Amino acid sequence: MSDSPAPLADPHLLFDTADGRRDLVILGSTGSIGTQAIDLVLRNPDRFRVTALSAAGGRTALLAEQAHLLRVKTVAVADPGAAPALREALRERYGAGEPLPEILAGPDAAATLAASECHTVLNGITGSIGLAPTLAALKAGRTLALANKESLIVGGPLVKALAAPGQIIPVDSEHAALFQALAAGKRADVRKLVVTASGGPFRGRTREELADVTREQALTHPTWAMGPVITINSATLVNKGLEVIEAHLLYDIPFDRIEVVVHPQSYVHSMVEFTDGSTLAQATPPDMGGPIAIGLGWPERVPDAAPAFDWSKASTWEFFPLDTEAFPSVGLARHVGTLGSTAPAVFNAANEECVDAFLAGQLPFNGIMDTVTAVVTEHGTPAPGTPLSLGDVLEAETWARARARELSAKATAEARA
Repeated sequence: MSDSPAPLADPHLLFDTADGRRDLVILGSTGSIGTQAIDLVLRNPDRFRVTALSAAGGRTALLAEQAHLLRVKTVAVADPGAAPALREALRERYGAGEPLPEILAGPDAAATLAASECHTVLNGITGSIGLAPTLAALKAGRTLALANKESLIVGGPLVKALAAPGQIIPVDSEHAALFQALAAGKRADVRKLVVTASGGPFRGRTREELADVTREQALTHPTWAMGPVITINSATLVNKGLEVIEAHLLYDIPFDRIEVVVHPQSYVHSMVEFTDGSTLAQATPPDMGGPIAIGLGWPERVPDAAPAFDWSKASTWEFFPLDTEAFPSVGLARHVGTLGSTAPAVFNAANEECVDAFLAGQLPFNGIMDTVTAVVTEHGTPAPGTPLSLGDVLEAETWARARARELSAKATAEARA
């Protein structure tokens, strides 16, 4: 990945079907990214064709509806117990005589689809369970539209070892912005990357003022409509910390040259500052249609994929420094990213468990980062140069999840005592 002067797709990866359409596999199809991607596909039937869908298994009726609309060949659910409900939902959706798609079920189903015959795999799965499908897609030579940032963060060296130049197209709004801005210059001329953050629902609050925030308050994002986990991660700014690690891994820019700036309007999605003093910013109204279209259609652009600005109307764009005391997550993410090895996996896994505990009312808001910090500290510093394997990642995640649950339960018990 570091050999490419700019993040442009390798010509050898650009093969479409005979009718000019691009075959897609969508993982996490019933989630926020997946549903928006399917909407884009349905609006552009001359450009895209979906061959397979996967989901966790909790929304089988929606998955069956998507499969029928798109006439996919295969559908998959991670939960084997959801297969009967999916089969019944498909029978209800399909007419008499219509052949049902093949059904795959189990934890390896998404990875199987990721390696199937297609042009692009959109990995819209939430959480580090997306790592195996990411590796499978890269190993099979598919272009990977990556919305599952966790797979790159927890398995960075494994992912980078498999990825050809241009094989990964980032779907995060921030990294899609960097992707486009970096294409305007040479990598050697980049001074720094500037990743923007909305600041979340609690921008301007002190750490003390965050102590009693509620689940409902944390789930109310000021500019983006997202799933619950990523919305909480945006409230703690853990999401921004993960994006700093992701930017480092995608573009091989050192951590000390990746800056986070708070931009409440979420119009500028990120910026690249070059050595001549020029800064290129990518801007659109807050909408994931644009990044998804970049991921699925690059190097071509999809017309009307997202709304554009009305430049005849006045608007104000603000930028503020990050409050690292109230939101220590970005600094901790830089720390674990610098440590490398299994440290990012521990950070991510502990955070996922703490977010679940917060959403369940078992951990206060500030307790999320306090607990994650404690788990990361207890994990310690990996030995320099230690090679990383998938088994190492999974083992570290298992330990971090268990330890985070223990500490969360202890904090709950102490609070009730």
